[in-house]
Order: sequence, then structure tokens, then C-alpha cells
Amino acid sequence: MTCRVLFSRKVLALETRKKSRENILDYIHRGRWTSSGSNPSLQETVHFGSRIVKKEEKAELVSEVFTSVASRYDIMNDLMSGGMHRLWKDDFVRKLGVATCARATGSIPRLLDVAGGTGDIAFRVIQQLINWLPSAVSAQSNPYIIVSDPNAAMLEVGRKKAKERHILPEIMKFEIGHAHELPYDDNTFDFVTISFGLRNCTDIFAALQEMRRVLKPGGRFECLEFSKVSDPLLNTIYRTYSKRVIPELGARVANDRDSYDYLVESIRRHPDQLQLLSQLSAAGFKSPSYRNLTFGVVAIHSGFK
Repeated sequence: MTCRVLFSRKVLALETRKKSRENILDYIHRGRWTSSGSNPSLQETVHFGSRIVKKEEKAELVSEVFTSVASRYDIMNDLMSGGMHRLWKDDFVRKLGVATCARATGSIPRLLDVAGGTGDIAFRVIQQLINWLPSAVSAQSNPYIIVSDPNAAMLEVGRKKAKERHILPEIMKFEIGHAHELPYDDNTFDFVTISFGLRNCTDIFAALQEMRRVLKPGGRFECLEFSKVSDPLLNTIYRTYSKRVIPELGARVANDRDSYDYLVESIRRHPDQLQLLSQLSAAGFKSPSYRNLTFGVVAIHSGFK
């Protein structure tokens, strides 16, 4: 029994701002994002912040950024968002439905958290399972949750946190992996998540296709990412804060202004809600949808295989 039966369209209509497939295709055909031309998969150069670099360079540059910020990553998230990132992640995991799926099927589903770094999403899922099904959370031959990330320094922070929380590697495992080339078989996971990592991918569309590949039929994909604020006044305030305050925090707290300049620019250049929605559809996800949090500062995009 797959978990998809737990998420009827009626429920999704209450939780998400849905767009019909016809509207998505119309949006694509009007040229805002197409399957050729502007498709990042067909481009030889990409943006790294405000710079134009070759595709093969970006992955290394992004890795350098996260190696630099790994030890202060969690505290910087708190400072930059005023603690809001915790609420966004709590909401993301609460409505993801892993524990609900486990209760309905009688078994713990497998989850892959891509670009999971220090384990923020994975730890929340584990805690939810412990709260709902304490007897079901035990060691087994295949971990329930795999945290995949291309950066070894970020993964090491996550491993230390798991050890401090007495979470066995048989339950949650941290592995090196790139979103556009995941080292897993087709149809492996019931859930695939990515939180504040998609905008750092060299090729977003290829990453979406790859994450869909490793999902089981009926499996659920969820992405939590910065997006575009719809209100003009709030957007002006938000962009001013991002441009002026966040790099200064990076300089003072992490002694690294350049990395946070990149992170701010990566947010600015990330596809907006509808553009990313159309990419989900083009990548083959069924019933793609999104919902905004905090006036669109972040958005959660969903789809099924």
C-alpha cells in the first residue's frame, strides 16, 4: 500500500494553492519557462550569485561556501530568519505526512532528504515518528531516513548532532550525494524532500528529474525553499533586509561576508512560485502544487510520482 492514498485531492485543495495541469502547461507555453531554450539543462553556463560560471565550476564553488559556513550554519539560520526557519521546517514536516503514512500502512516509510546537510528536516521527522509511534522506531537493516548532501563538512555536523541525540546510524544515515546524480536505485523512497537546497543546484531541472527517479510510484516529493514575496511593499523591505543585513551578519558572526552575499543572490535568482511549479510538471511530477508561508518569503512545492 502506498502513501498516496492518504493525500486525496480534496485534502490537498485545503492545504495547498493548486494549479491545474492545463494552467501549468499554458504557463509553460507562454514562455516563462520552456522545455528548450531557457531550460538550464541545455545551458553551458550558470549563475553563481552575480557571477556567470561554467556548470562544472558551480558545484565546487557552492561546496566551498558550505564548507566555510558549516560550523556556524545553524546559528546563522536563526539570526538571518529571526528563528522563522524553525517554524517553516516544523510546518513542512508536520504536513509532510510521514508519521500518518506509517500509522496507516503499519510500516515506517523510507525518506531521502536531499541537500540535508546538518539534518534539520531528518531530525524533525525522527522526532515525529517517536512521538506518534515510539514502538515502531527501532534499528533495521535499511535506515528509515537517509540524509544526502554533497558537502562533507555539513554532513559531519549532522552526524555529531545525531550522536548527541543518541540516534543510531541504522535508523538515520548521512551520505555524500549530489541532487543531480543520486547514488540510489530507481523507485527506492516513499518520500523525497529538499529544504533550502534546490536553489544551490547547478541544474534545478535535472535535480528534479533525479529526485523523481528515486521515488517509488505514488511517492511524495516536497521542496521547502525561498521564493518571491507577492506584496510590493513587503518585497521591498525583505530585499533591503536581505541585501544589507544578512551579509553583515555573515561578516560579524561567521567572518564570511562573501558566502552570505552568494546566498542572498541565490535567493534572488531562484525561480518564483509559478516558474518552479511549471518545472515540477515538466519533470514529470503528478498533481504539482505549492503553498506560500510568510507571504511568500518561502514556499512549499509538492508533487507525486
